[in-house]
Amino acid sequence: MTLDPFYLIVDSADWIDRLVPVGVKLVQLRMKNTPDYRLRDEIRRAKATCAEHGCQLIVNDYWQIAIEEGCDYVHLGQEDLATADVGAIRAAGMKLGLSTHDDAELDIALAARPDYVALGPVWPTILKKMKWAPQGVERLRDWKTRIAPLPLVAIGGLNPDRLPAVFENGADSAAVVTDITLNADPEARTREWIERTARWR
Repeated sequence: MTLDPFYLIVDSADWIDRLVPVGVKLVQLRMKNTPDYRLRDEIRRAKATCAEHGCQLIVNDYWQIAIEEGCDYVHLGQEDLATADVGAIRAAGMKLGLSTHDDAELDIALAARPDYVALGPVWPTILKKMKWAPQGVERLRDWKTRIAPLPLVAIGGLNPDRLPAVFENGADSAAVVTDITLNADPEARTREWIERTARWR
């Protein structure tokens, strides 16, 4: 399995409608504390937009709804993995991505036989309060050695200037949230990310 080197993460179908047409090929819909009816609507809109533009959609956390809506990918954090039915996810033909932050979580993730593994935060992040210190790019190289040939996603504090360090240390894809969604011109910043990741595509 291969992942596009630019992995956008957003919290609404509105963002997907806005940025996927710019040229995004891999996007995660990550919505927290959302009623099921609204989540279904958001997933359906996101699926339609992604299908129209040849973009791969990954649904965060809500694996049951993702199965029911016929999605291709689901991404789980460690807490969600603990309660998820991985067998049902596999039976539905979905691919599975898992978050990791330390050695114990990596062992748990690999036991679930994921299709890719994410490591973070690589640098300090303002997205959410983290109990883990920044991992640093050296940890990416260690993780890649341990999970190969699975793809490795780097997340946390990334920006275009940090991309060479991320990819040179083993990451296959660079995930981004706030560097784009908090930018004064998200469309222009998205184009910059697409251009700056082109050499690893």
